[in-house]
Amino acid sequence: MPWLEELLDRLCGTLPCGYHADGPASSEPTALAALALTAHKRSAAAGVAIDWLSGRQSADGSVGPTATQATPGWPTALAVLAANCFAKTAPPATVGLSRQFDASKAVAWILQTKGEALPRNDATGHDTTLIGWPWVEETHSWVEPTAMQVLALKATGFHDHPRTREAVRLLIDRLLPGGGCNYGNTVVMGQELRPHLQPTGLAMMALAGETDRDGRIVKSLDFFARELSPRTAAASLAYGLLGMAAHGRLPRDSQSWLEIAYRRTVAREAAPYRLALLALAALGEESPLIVKQSTADHADGRG
Repeated sequence: MPWLEELLDRLCGTLPCGYHADGPASSEPTALAALALTAHKRSAAAGVAIDWLSGRQSADGSVGPTATQATPGWPTALAVLAANCFAKTAPPATVGLSRQFDASKAVAWILQTKGEALPRNDATGHDTTLIGWPWVEETHSWVEPTAMQVLALKATGFHDHPRTREAVRLLIDRLLPGGGCNYGNTVVMGQELRPHLQPTGLAMMALAGETDRDGRIVKSLDFFARELSPRTAAASLAYGLLGMAAHGRLPRDSQSWLEIAYRRTVAREAAPYRLALLALAALGEESPLIVKQSTADHADGRG
């Protein structure tokens, strides 16, 4: 696909990268770029991103949002995903050129970091006692950081760890009765909130291979089928398509939609964050953001 090669060439020239073309380097877009470039066999460029992320890793294993902001550590999960994918699939010579990211220390940080449980109350629809991960330490658990940490744990063999299993229950609980999810609330003061594409996409990726009794996962995929189109904004489209791909429901026209989103993105601003997401979504079910479980993953003794 010529548009995809053009996108990857652009992305290679931005590393480490920010959310915007002229923005400061940040951990989330740099990790997403590393994942995309590794998966698309642009290993030398991916190594630049991994090297930068390794330099941002704190002594406790966490990775902060930017070069000058060491906390909060929610980007740690994305750095783990990027480093794990790079170590497994990049050529050994390329891996050797980059500083080594300490994934085991990062995973230990993830496992010891917890969202704050709150007493149940009649005004809040979700189960506030379930523990996942917060945006900021010592605050309540929310959908997106929890989904990111679940993806990192599943990718590193912790599918059956008690923290992963509780977080999966949390994500299912945070799905709206009609499908999709908001950023973490469900019903507030009797009012069901509206679903959003990006958090729903992340939740669906984290819930790949999971089931629920109320059919909220299927309803969430139906939400994507209704809402996604060539007109959907680039990041939302990418996350929506990745969420559908994680459950084998990728739309037939997804590649043409992604090309349209790419053309629209570069016409306005070739934001590296959006380019990386589009490149990851273009991989469909082979995207490294979709963690496939194997028998070995369940039987490695780390759960």
